[in-house]
Order: sequence, then structure tokens, then C-alpha cells
Amino acid sequence: MEDRVYQSFEDLMIWKESMRFSVEIYQLFKDSRDFGFIDQIQRASVSVPSNIAEGFERQTDKEFVQFLFIAKGSNGELRTQLYLAIELKYIDKKIGIEMIERARKISSMIQNLIKVRREKG
Repeated sequence: MEDRVYQSFEDLMIWKESMRFSVEIYQLFKDSRDFGFIDQIQRASVSVPSNIAEGFERQTDKEFVQFLFIAKGSNGELRTQLYLAIELKYIDKKIGIEMIERARKISSMIQNLIKVRREKG
């Protein structure tokens, strides 16, 4: 759980993990020709670390929690798109399931951070 004081969002484990995951999403779909789908899944993946960073920079726990909920929502959108990618055979099912599980882990990390920040606020 991320309950100690951090100097910047770059120090947050959840931000680092969601950034790595976003990069992997970009790499996974870089050769796809379904540009509408690619745009949507990339936007969702980028939204997670972006909202964590933006919320952190707001400097109040209440605002930070709001942005964490937005990040969590984007993560749910991303998982949905991964399910779709599996169904459309854009990615191998095994890889897709592994990515969905990682996204679930990130969602759980976000939820834990929300809990910590709510208790502080």
C-alpha cells in the first residue's frame, strides 16, 4: 500500500506500473491496422498513469481521489478492450488473459491508494 509521503508522482509504484503497462499496450498493438481500435486502447492505457499524475499534482487528497477514480475507470475500459482484442483475434488469448490480469492488479493497487487517501482526508 502506498501510504508514505511521496515527493512526486514519479515516486508512486502505481504510476510506474501503469506507465510500464501503457508502454506494453503500445508495443502489443503497434502493427495493428484497426486504427480506431488502436487509438481507443492507447488512449485508455495512457489515461491511467496520466490521471494518477494529474491527481497527485492537485495536492489535495479529495482531488487526488477523484483522479484515482478516473484512472480506475480508464483501467476498466482498457480491460474491456483487451477482451475485445482477444475476441477479434488481434492478440493471442493467453497473452490477452495475462494482460487482463495485470490490469486487474493495477485496478486493485488504485483501489488501495484510494482507501489510503480517503482515510487521510
